[in-house]
Amino acid sequence: MRIIDRYVIRQVLMPFCIGLVVFTFVFIIRTLKEYVEPLAARGVPAAILVRILMLLVPQALALSIPMSLLLGLLVAFGKLSSQREFVALQACGVSLRRLLVPVGLVSVLAWAATSYVMIEALPASNQTFRELTFSIIADRAEGEVKPRVFFDDFRDLVLYVRDVPPGGGWNGVFMADFRPGQPRAVYVARHGAVLINRQKRTVDLVLNDVFRHTPDADAAELSRFERVTLRIDPSALFPSGGPAKSDNEMTIAELREKITRQIAAKDSTHNQIMAIHRKFAIPVACLVFGVIGLALGATNRRDGALGSFGLGIAVVFAYYIPLFLFPQMTKGGHISPQLAVWLPNMLIGLFALVLFIWRDRVADQPMGAPAWLLRFKDRFKRQRRAGRVGAGPLRILDSYVAGNYVRVLLLTCGATVAVFYISTFIDLSDKMFKGTAPWYTVFTYLVFATPQFTYYILPLSVLIATLVTVGMLTSTSELVVMKACGISLYRATAPMLLCAALVGGVLFLLDATMLGSANRRAEALKDRIKGIAVLTPLDRPWMLGDDGAIYHIGAFDKASRRFTDIDIWKTDGSMSRLEQQTSAKLATYVGAPGGHSPATWRLEQGWTRSFDDTGHSSHYRPFASDLRELENAAYFAEEPPDAQFMSFRELRANTERLAASGIDVLEQRVDLARKVAFPFVTIIMTLIAIPFAVTIGRSGTMAGIGVGIALAMAYWGALSISGALGAGGALAPVLSAWAPNLIFGAGAVYLLLTVRT
Repeated sequence: MRIIDRYVIRQVLMPFCIGLVVFTFVFIIRTLKEYVEPLAARGVPAAILVRILMLLVPQALALSIPMSLLLGLLVAFGKLSSQREFVALQACGVSLRRLLVPVGLVSVLAWAATSYVMIEALPASNQTFRELTFSIIADRAEGEVKPRVFFDDFRDLVLYVRDVPPGGGWNGVFMADFRPGQPRAVYVARHGAVLINRQKRTVDLVLNDVFRHTPDADAAELSRFERVTLRIDPSALFPSGGPAKSDNEMTIAELREKITRQIAAKDSTHNQIMAIHRKFAIPVACLVFGVIGLALGATNRRDGALGSFGLGIAVVFAYYIPLFLFPQMTKGGHISPQLAVWLPNMLIGLFALVLFIWRDRVADQPMGAPAWLLRFKDRFKRQRRAGRVGAGPLRILDSYVAGNYVRVLLLTCGATVAVFYISTFIDLSDKMFKGTAPWYTVFTYLVFATPQFTYYILPLSVLIATLVTVGMLTSTSELVVMKACGISLYRATAPMLLCAALVGGVLFLLDATMLGSANRRAEALKDRIKGIAVLTPLDRPWMLGDDGAIYHIGAFDKASRRFTDIDIWKTDGSMSRLEQQTSAKLATYVGAPGGHSPATWRLEQGWTRSFDDTGHSSHYRPFASDLRELENAAYFAEEPPDAQFMSFRELRANTERLAASGIDVLEQRVDLARKVAFPFVTIIMTLIAIPFAVTIGRSGTMAGIGVGIALAMAYWGALSISGALGAGGALAPVLSAWAPNLIFGAGAVYLLLTVRT
């Protein structure tokens, strides 16, 4: 290779690597929170967690390599164009076609890497990931039982535990045994645990200090045992053949074998055919992106790397959205499965060819907005400058710094949200193609998921905006001029700190207002898209009352507010002894009219049985109709408690209510403290980014983005680890929530005190 070839490749490599880290991190961040953080809280060894992280990478690389290649080319040639190096190349006779040599080499290498990931690494890593997490969850099945949440994954058994101690097992266990072929029974135990033997494939549920009650009016029986062992159907934890493979986890040979079986069974083979062709079509996108990146990047734009980043996201949308939309047309027989996968490459490839020929012909002519839009932009800038005359140098400086900062912040935020949209759409697109979810349901899900996406990426956007803004001021020597005029680094960056504080306020307001409800709606829509039965609270057969009573409801008529086949169990405060059971055929809400309490219900055709301290029946009373104080009708319509679906005020009220009833609320206190601590991350990230940006400022924008991603990943790692330690009881809730802020804040203070101001 000649010097120019090596130079171009070096310019592409840095933004390519940074883009690879950015896109890969964005694609796996939700899986990271879904799997790694809960596993860390259960005490899974660090080596296994690292292995899980490594297994997540290939599924992201399949999409991030082509995207990073396009970004790298756009940024590299955008930089060459903005610094007029591309003009110098053309003046020396280096044409656009000549630059195809280094670009083609990089594109072919990216094609080869993506092909390996799609054909070999992705099926193997996905299956290994599923088997590893499946094995961990099976070995820690008792950890799947959450305190104060009804657990029904064991077939025909329902578990409810008071709390889960750090040492393992459960305290205060209520279990309903509704297995067919034997009398229905209710167990109340002081302690319980699950024993799993993977070699023998057995699952035993062990209860200690147990009361066993058969809830029958005529032949009720209550027995007390020191220890009860129940053998559970192991198929829930040990399905035959292990976890089933999806199409994306199959090799080409396995997909062809499945196609043969589908044909024999006269079933559709569209999905399998498209899965095979997608393994070859997505790598070919690297070659198409190479031509587009060269044609779009080699133009005399002055926006440099930032404009190239936004342009790259637009091209990615133009490719990946059709890639996962066209297969839906195969369902109606409009196009073949093969064409549905390759058509985006054809359309984008044709666009790339036309664009390249045109750019090669017009050579150095800039490609930008229409002339009328540029004239409007210039007039707007003149009016702004005229309006600031006489406002004083510091006010102009604040406006200048804040304007650059907000521009980078909005661009980064918009581009990152777009990447989230792409990854989410890709994750749910197969459900659209199978007809289980119409496109508008997916669109509605994206609308309600946007607040959570924004909550994730605003701290990262603040970090990158600070690094890039200060880096640009340093690289253009504007910061040196400010210091020469007597303006310190602290004063020059004050507008950024103010903007970061405002963004932190936005995070807190999001969490306090719409985030919880939006997450709940998004989760319900996602379950509907994936075909998971979505039960409204009144459809849930098991519920817990404010006084600790456990309800089992057969059905509910919303119009008349009437339950049918309702059972109510009351236990003592430690949930280790059964005190009373009430059973009724009907329960109708009476409410406040007639001087009754708002929680009054009329029970019909039922009975009540009470038990003494030894567990023997002390009182039995049948009734035809009886008024009872249960719960307000609105209580049964409330959503079950979950921190991600609750605002700060709701979570605090729920935590206080549970603590007053004597229930362990350690996990809730950790979540509550994190809701307060997390918004301050914007200020911490800004403080730590300013001295970093001054140090690396001469390295340019992409260096700032790279450092920003590294810091963001370090912060997320610290946040996950401290949260897991807090949930496990190793750290106090407040300390576990604030530890990342304290660690990074201390580092920021040290750097600020040592940097030249």
